[in-house]
Amino acid sequence: MIISQTPYRVSFSGGGTDLPAFYEQEYGAVLSTAIRRHMYVTVHGRFEPTIRVAYSKTETAKRVADLEHELVREVMRLLEIDEPLEITTIGDVPAGTGMGSSSSLTVGLLTALNAYRGRIVSHGDLARDACKIEIDILKKPIGRQDQYAAAHGGMNYIRFNPDHSVTVEPVPVRKDVLDELERRTLLVYTNQTRSADGILKKQSEGTREKMSVLRDMRDLADEMRKTLVGEANLDRFAKLLHNGWELKRSLGFGISAQQIDDVYETARRAGAQGGKLLGAGGGGFVLLMAPPETHNAIRDALGRPKELKFEIDRSGSRVIFISENG
Repeated sequence: MIISQTPYRVSFSGGGTDLPAFYEQEYGAVLSTAIRRHMYVTVHGRFEPTIRVAYSKTETAKRVADLEHELVREVMRLLEIDEPLEITTIGDVPAGTGMGSSSSLTVGLLTALNAYRGRIVSHGDLARDACKIEIDILKKPIGRQDQYAAAHGGMNYIRFNPDHSVTVEPVPVRKDVLDELERRTLLVYTNQTRSADGILKKQSEGTREKMSVLRDMRDLADEMRKTLVGEANLDRFAKLLHNGWELKRSLGFGISAQQIDDVYETARRAGAQGGKLLGAGGGGFVLLMAPPETHNAIRDALGRPKELKFEIDRSGSRVIFISENG
């Protein structure tokens, strides 16, 4: 048996500039970090002559081509695996919450199934293969940031070039700064999940009219990473996060909604310095930055919503277990 563990991600700025409608015109860039919430994939040889996949439901098929789970099917096809297997996927966070769960699953499947085959694959190759499956094969209208964040882990400035190459630059943040960033950050749930595909499709189609805003969001990613290095200034980082909120809302495309705006404004009145609606928009989690002493006031003002503890994962997708019998 093989078990892989792949982190979800939180993006701070630059989302939307990882879509080809933008980066084919000029480079895009995001600032993001992997977090200690994970997708787990188990792979085990199966005695029966079928493939069994367990996720939100369970399916059994005689051939890879008959699998309904499109990510499992296409990863197995890409790696040329067609044999009896038991594959299980378990996520720490539901899909549609803005943390890149679909790409974390794709990367996690690639990690586990490559390991099952006895192959060692770089983080860059994992991300590229995940993009090939999700974007080129399945034609999902998504960007390229989630795959690279999940594969590499840690805090990164990720640049998307017009030739479709991607450059991942780890941000050299001191441990005490990362610890303080974790202490200041809240992840609160809006009680809404959504499919990002529709929003991203609208954003791709409307990119030409929003190039100047997207350019500002891209440049903000670089400005924000500079506040994390050297002496660091997390108050400035939080202010820039708020600027990014205003820029992203101005895009339209259904990214925000009145309920989401109300959550953010309520949090701001209670002491939040800045925030970010995670993912493409429409629901999911809101990231808030505030002095730790204001956190309980923010929680009370928001009606004590569900939360996730914000912790940065320094590691990317990895195999965490291999049984003795393989």
